[in-house]
Amino acid sequence: MNKSDAQKRSEELSKLLNEYSYQYYVLDNPEISDYDFDMFMQELKDLEEQFPELITPASPTQRVGGMALNKFEKVNHAVQMLSLQDVFSFEQVESFVQKCHDELTDAEFSVEPKIDGLSVSLEYENGIFTRGSTRGDGFVGEDVTANLRTIRSIPLKIDNAPEFLEVRGEVYMPQESFFSLVEQQELKGDVLFKNPRNAAAGSLRQKDSKITAKRRLDIFIFNVQQVNGRSYDTHTQSLDDLKAMGFKVLPSYKICREASEIKAEIDRIGNERAKFGFDIDGVVIKVNRLSQRDIMGSTSKTPKWAVAYKYPPEEKETKLLDIEVNVGRTGAITPVAVFEPILLAGTSVSRAVLHNQDFIDEKDIRIGDIIVVRKAGEIIPEVLRSVSHEECSFKFNLPALCPVCGTPSVRDDGESVLRCPNVACPAQLLKNMIHFASKNAMDIDGLGEANMKLFVESGMVKSPADLYILKKEQIIALERFGEKSAQNLIDAIEASKRNEADRLIFGLGIRNIGQKAATLLCEKFGGIDELLTAGKDEISSIEGFGDVMADSVFNALRESHTIELIRRLKEYGVNMSYSKKTVGDSRFSGLTFVLTGTLPTMKRDEAKALIERFGGKVSGSVSKKTSFLVAGEEAGSKLVKAQELGIEILTEDELLEKTK
Repeated sequence: MNKSDAQKRSEELSKLLNEYSYQYYVLDNPEISDYDFDMFMQELKDLEEQFPELITPASPTQRVGGMALNKFEKVNHAVQMLSLQDVFSFEQVESFVQKCHDELTDAEFSVEPKIDGLSVSLEYENGIFTRGSTRGDGFVGEDVTANLRTIRSIPLKIDNAPEFLEVRGEVYMPQESFFSLVEQQELKGDVLFKNPRNAAAGSLRQKDSKITAKRRLDIFIFNVQQVNGRSYDTHTQSLDDLKAMGFKVLPSYKICREASEIKAEIDRIGNERAKFGFDIDGVVIKVNRLSQRDIMGSTSKTPKWAVAYKYPPEEKETKLLDIEVNVGRTGAITPVAVFEPILLAGTSVSRAVLHNQDFIDEKDIRIGDIIVVRKAGEIIPEVLRSVSHEECSFKFNLPALCPVCGTPSVRDDGESVLRCPNVACPAQLLKNMIHFASKNAMDIDGLGEANMKLFVESGMVKSPADLYILKKEQIIALERFGEKSAQNLIDAIEASKRNEADRLIFGLGIRNIGQKAATLLCEKFGGIDELLTAGKDEISSIEGFGDVMADSVFNALRESHTIELIRRLKEYGVNMSYSKKTVGDSRFSGLTFVLTGTLPTMKRDEAKALIERFGGKVSGSVSKKTSFLVAGEEAGSKLVKAQELGIEILTEDELLEKTK
C-alpha cells in the first residue's frame, strides 16, 4: 500500500473508530462487537507503524478511552487510569514476554482474567470510602460515588487501612442479574441492553441511585493506584493486602515466569470462564514486580509492562431446525431461530432472535439451513449468516394472522416489524398489565412483574379494569400474599383511581404515545371524555404531534375493546379528567436549546414543545449562542461540538427537572 492509499484508509478508520468509541463510552450503546472494533483499531495501528508520519494527536490510537459525560461532576485523576495494549494471538504474547525478559532480570508475571465491565476508581481516606469515579478518558472521569455506594461488595469502611488509598476496579453486572433485567425489559417492551457490560455502564450512570441499587451490580478490584502509609514490592502482594482489607479482588491471579506457563493459564481461564457467572473478554498479563514496571515505563496511552490477550469470538455452525414466532407487549411478532444445540462460551445455545422478515430475507435464511451462530463477548446469541441451503431447506414467512389470537397481522409504512393489532391478545395481556400498573402509568405499588403474573395466571385479571374489582379475600388466597400485603395492594389500587388522566392514557399502551404525548393530549382536551370525541385533525394540531401519532390515538379510541375498557374504568371510579398545568412563567426566555439523539421517553417534537411553552427557543445547530444541548442516545457531532464549546449538556431528566 502506498502512502496516499494509507492516508485515505487511516482517515476512514479514524472516523469509524471515533464514532464507535463515542457510542461505546458516551452513549453506552455500541453498534459493533468488541472484536470488530479491535480489528479496526489493529488495522489503524499497523498503518501508523508502517507510515509514522500519519500519526496525529487526534488519532484514536493516541487516546486512552472515551470522553467524560457532563452528566456528573468531573473528577481529575491524580494517577492516570491507563488502558492496556491488546494482543490477539499467543505469538504476540510470546513477543511481549520475550521483550520483558530482555529488559528485566528474572521477570515474573501476574496472569489474571480480564473482567468485561466498567473501570472505576475508589478513594479511601483513613479507611473511609470518600469518592468513586469512572475512568472517562483516563485523565478526567465522572463522580459516581452515590451509585457505587449501592454495590454491596464495595466496603464503605476498611480496617487496618493506610492513610490514603486509591484502588481501581471493574464494575460488572453478573449474568444472573443481566438475564433478570432483560426479562423485565422484554415484559415492559423496553429497548434491551445488548450485554452485561453495556448494562453495567448504563446502570452506573443512573441519576437515581435507587435504580442502580436494583440492578445488582458487583465489582472486582484489580489494582492499587495510590497509597500513603504502606508500600508493596509486587502487584500480587498488593492484591493479597487488599483482599485482607475486605476488598473483593480478582477471582484468580497466578504468578508465571515463562511463556508456556502463561499459555497454560490463558487456556485454563478460557476453558473455565463459562463457570464464572460474569463476563470476561480476555486475560491480562502484567509484570509483577513494581520496581520493574518503573524500568519499563509507559507510553502516553498504555503501560509497556502489561498486555491484554483478547479471546477471539467463537462462531459455530449448526442446523436451523425451525423458526418460532413470539408476540410481544406492543404486538410485535418476532421470529426466533431454533437450532441444534451448540456450546458457545461454555454454555449450551439453541435459540436466537431473527428480528424481522427483512432480516431473514436479506440473509436468505431458510429452515433446514446450516447457519453460523456466535456469542462473542455478547451474552445474547445471534445468527450471522446461512452457510448452505440443504435439500430439505425451505423459506419462511411470518404469518398473516397472529399465531395466538388469529387477528390479521399488520405492517405499518416505514416499519420493518409485523404486529398483531389486537391489544386484547392473550400473548400481550401480561406485558400490557405490567405496563398499566407501572410507575409512569397508574403507579400501583405492589403490582410488579412477579405479582402481576400471579393475578394473570390465576385468571383473576383479564383486563386492567379487573384490578378495580379485586377483593381482599381473593388476594389473600394467592401465594406471596398475607393480610397486610393484600390490604396494602387494595389501598394502592384505590389510590390509583385519583391519578390524573394523562397517566391513564399512557397506561392504555397506545402505540407511538409516550408519557409526554399523553400529557400533551390532556393539556389540549382536558380529559378522556373530550378526547373520545376529538377528530383526527384536532389531535394532529397539537404541537409535536404528526399524522402517525394522531392516527394511533384516533384509531385506538375507536376500537370496541378500548371503549369498553374505558367504560368499565369510569364505572369503577377511575378519574377521567386532567387538571391542566398552567405555565405561569417564561423561565427559558432568551435561552436557546439544541436537541440531539433519541431521548428515553420524549419524541423530538414533544421536547421542542415543552421548551417553547416555557419561552425557550429550539435551534437545529450548535453555536456559541447555544445555551443548552439536550442529548439522548446516538447523539453525534452536535454533542461533540457542544463539548468543545463548553456548552452545558442536559439529559431528558435534567430538562424535565428545569420545568418543575
